[in-house]
Amino acid sequence: MNTHPDSPPVNVLCLKYGKRYPAHYVNRLYAGVSRHLRRPFQFFCCTDDEAELHPDVRIIPFPENPGLKSHWPHVLVKLMLTQNGFGGLSGPTLFLDLDLVITDSIDSFFDYEPDKFCIIHNWVNWRKSLLGRRPKVGNSSVFRFNAGPESDYIYQTFLKEMHRAEDRSQFNTEQAFMTYAAREVSWWPETWVQSFKWNLRPTFPVNLFKTPRLPNDCRILVFHGKPDPDEAIAGYRGKKPWHHCRTCTWISDYWNE
Repeated sequence: MNTHPDSPPVNVLCLKYGKRYPAHYVNRLYAGVSRHLRRPFQFFCCTDDEAELHPDVRIIPFPENPGLKSHWPHVLVKLMLTQNGFGGLSGPTLFLDLDLVITDSIDSFFDYEPDKFCIIHNWVNWRKSLLGRRPKVGNSSVFRFNAGPESDYIYQTFLKEMHRAEDRSQFNTEQAFMTYAAREVSWWPETWVQSFKWNLRPTFPVNLFKTPRLPNDCRILVFHGKPDPDEAIAGYRGKKPWHHCRTCTWISDYWNE
């Protein structure tokens, strides 16, 4: 049921390039948004291959290399999404990576801290957290910005400092540069967006016999790194015993078309 019938549509945006994630990752993400967002929205995919995508997914052609020396396509394209006029987008825009699962209402991601740049406070292992060594760096799996002139400064910073953005000795990830370029960020509430490998997978050796369970109030479950959602559903061994997770068939209840 649409609870905001008179409000202008918000934007939900994802990226698909290369071969790692097939079309059904986009389609299942779109289905998850459709089930859990109660206001009008438009769903966009910026991609170099639109084959087999759901007909209601709006396509934004993948942009040309803006001048990076490294290979293209590149994850730094996320910085280009904030360019004024990119894809014809305007207004509140929620970016979602493909390797995540929506588990509850996401209307709050548009209501929280309106007009601010919001992003995940990147996860670190529990030892660093206890020692207060969690750096102020975002995780770009889920972030929200106002598309148009308001966020163009992020893109302009990227253009001016592109050499720094791809210099791993200065910014080890694209999300570190994004946090820097955004200047002021607001973190999502910790319970809303959780990491499968940091928050759900039990520590070794408990992970060998205990199945991960969905925490209360988790609205988006992120599968950054490994395993991917389909691997977690099937059960994942990984390269080390502490990477192992038992079969999580419950993920299929949320991750489907």
